[in-house]
Amino acid sequence: MLIKNHLAELVKQALAAAQNANALAAFPLPEVFVERPQKKEWGDWATAAPLKLARAAKRAPLQIAQAIAAHIPPDEAVAQVTASAPGFVNFVLSDAWLARQVETILAAGARFGDVTPARHLKIQVEYVSANPTGPLTVGSGRNAAIGDTLANALEALGHTVQREYYVNDAGSQVRHFGESLFARYAQALGKDEPFPADGYQGAYIVAMGQEFARQYGDQYWRMPRAQAIRELGRQGIAQVLRANAATLARLNVRFDEWFSERSLYESGLFAQVLQKLRDQRLVIEKEDAVWFAATELGLAQDAVLVRSPQVIAEADERPTYLASDVAYVWNKLVVRGFDRAIYVWGADHHGDVPRVLAAARALGLDPARVSILLYQFVTLRRGGQVVRMSKRTGEFVTLDELIEEVGPDAVRFMLITQSANATIDFDLDVAVEHSDENPVYYVQYAHARIASILKHAAELGATSAGGDVSLLTHPAELELIRAMLRLPEIVELVATKLEPHHLPHYAIELAGIFHSFYKQCRVVSSDPADAALTRARLKLVQAAKIVLARTLNLMGVRAPEAM
Repeated sequence: MLIKNHLAELVKQALAAAQNANALAAFPLPEVFVERPQKKEWGDWATAAPLKLARAAKRAPLQIAQAIAAHIPPDEAVAQVTASAPGFVNFVLSDAWLARQVETILAAGARFGDVTPARHLKIQVEYVSANPTGPLTVGSGRNAAIGDTLANALEALGHTVQREYYVNDAGSQVRHFGESLFARYAQALGKDEPFPADGYQGAYIVAMGQEFARQYGDQYWRMPRAQAIRELGRQGIAQVLRANAATLARLNVRFDEWFSERSLYESGLFAQVLQKLRDQRLVIEKEDAVWFAATELGLAQDAVLVRSPQVIAEADERPTYLASDVAYVWNKLVVRGFDRAIYVWGADHHGDVPRVLAAARALGLDPARVSILLYQFVTLRRGGQVVRMSKRTGEFVTLDELIEEVGPDAVRFMLITQSANATIDFDLDVAVEHSDENPVYYVQYAHARIASILKHAAELGATSAGGDVSLLTHPAELELIRAMLRLPEIVELVATKLEPHHLPHYAIELAGIFHSFYKQCRVVSSDPADAALTRARLKLVQAAKIVLARTLNLMGVRAPEAM
């Protein structure tokens, strides 16, 4: 149990005891929340429950706090309980209990940070899902870092998580992609083929056309044009997806499922879901189109589902994006039975959010089961100047190029350092620095420093065997333990609030506290008189290594043994 939950139980016990002793009037016991106070001098934890109980208890909040503090049962974790104005109960944790938590961390090992949820859920996290018509961008990298970190945190919270990439392999953009590839393929064969006005530009399209010409000769040129465009488009999508999967693997990002948008139409699922909406009288046919009657559900305007009734079953000319989204949410929550579906979308899709939630409600699904996380985009800077173009091609900077320049660890770490609703200024110069100015280097160096300490101890024959953690009484030692114990709370916060930026912030703070401890407390001493303290401190740094490594792992970042 998290210590905050344990303290909350103590507060509830104290309320019941105070009522039994007639120190407080009888009233139903409320849900109690315990939080970290804003200032360290106020204690380790505090509850503001008395402020909310004044009316029910018919007492001043401070008097309620005093009654609670007086009736907190003795507990090994608690050294001191005080009441403070205007109505807080403050807790100071016991030094002896804190020291014993080192053994708890060592026993948990790489699973330290795991939390048992109130209810186990089957959750799907869908992320990246970039159109498979070109290489991944830096923005897609932020999507990947956010989604994969959330999936890691949700697993640590005890849920079953499926990671999914939604492949937009249907619709007009696929046809435009195929037309672009056909033109470049034909040109590579020396044919006089004009490039479509609305085609996909870029050196990568030229390179793919040349590759297809080398690989297939004039095979596609001799086909009926529509068939060649369709088949080249599908070949191109498959190639882009293979390249994107390789790029994401460099970031330690993996998927359990690559879900085809085409399958929503080819399986007949969209037609089934459209009929469900018709049955609810939420489909309108007007202006030679099929509309979702979103205004019936409180939205400002209706939305087109099918531009023409004739294309309902035609995946290559699929209905609108909303049509796919409606069928997809049904597929997630009903066909595949996920308890919860989490989407990670770019902020430019904000207008689609209320329509998807409304469609879920129209289909009889609880919209609370759907969470759509919007993230802002990334600005690259070098030398204080905005970088928009690739040095190599003169076009947009790809995710691959960013990884090549700064490394996968810096990419993953720095792309989640800000809240998803804030833009990120990614400083390329800082990302490659070997200094405290580079946050990922700063954290990884702390882990490498611990590895170096343990290696040095082993060379001297010093071990943690038999170490007595009760000797850990120095303020810097206890501060480090307090910091390490926060990891489960951070995991819970990230997973429940869908806010991965708390992990890098915590990692930086933990690394700083470890560096401070290292300066104040010599770990390995050659003085025989200090042998017992050396063993205890080796246990402490082993625990710190576990917590730092787990924190980095949750972010998909390496925990290096040397720097």
